[in-house]
Amino acid sequence: MFTGLVQELGFINSINKSESSAVLTIQAPKSVASINKGDSIAINGVCLTAIEVGSDSFSADVMVQTLRMTNLGNLQAGSSVNVELSARLDSMMGGHIVQGHVDGLAKVVERTPGEKWEKFVVEIPQSLTSYIVNQGSIALDGVSLTVGEINDDNNQVTVWLIPETLEKTNLSQKIVGDTVNVEVDVLAKYVQRLISKAVQK
Repeated sequence: MFTGLVQELGFINSINKSESSAVLTIQAPKSVASINKGDSIAINGVCLTAIEVGSDSFSADVMVQTLRMTNLGNLQAGSSVNVELSARLDSMMGGHIVQGHVDGLAKVVERTPGEKWEKFVVEIPQSLTSYIVNQGSIALDGVSLTVGEINDDNNQVTVWLIPETLEKTNLSQKIVGDTVNVEVDVLAKYVQRLISKAVQK
């Protein structure tokens, strides 16, 4: 489990692809001191497992299906990625519950800088709209954010990025047309499931 609070902006050192998987090697000097082989780490909101840990980098396996269903498939050497270590039971719970199970890809459609924040608008898959509410939580590329506005007519969601978020995550580097990984609030998914099962009875 994760909280959507990015701990480090890492960089892709290398990508070694095979027919069924790929190995990402990620430079993340601040994080590796707390990583052991077998640990779970979120990369752009995707839960991966460390298979090797070096002095300033670690490697993780990624299945072909994950590359296809998330924006990890678009990464190249030098790409920046959001890195978050798995949550600890004795740590403060910031953000919200993030599983690292991406629900879909969203497209960046607008970025409008403001005096103290930036308007960041994404177009999400229509199938995910029922899980998103105003002032609710959403994770974009693994970053826990509060939903500011929802436009159901065009499936667009607006969030507001504060300077801290822009400085410490790769959302600052996204341009219109880029994709971000979306994970909706897991509590909303459980509620939707319960309601649908109740209606069927």
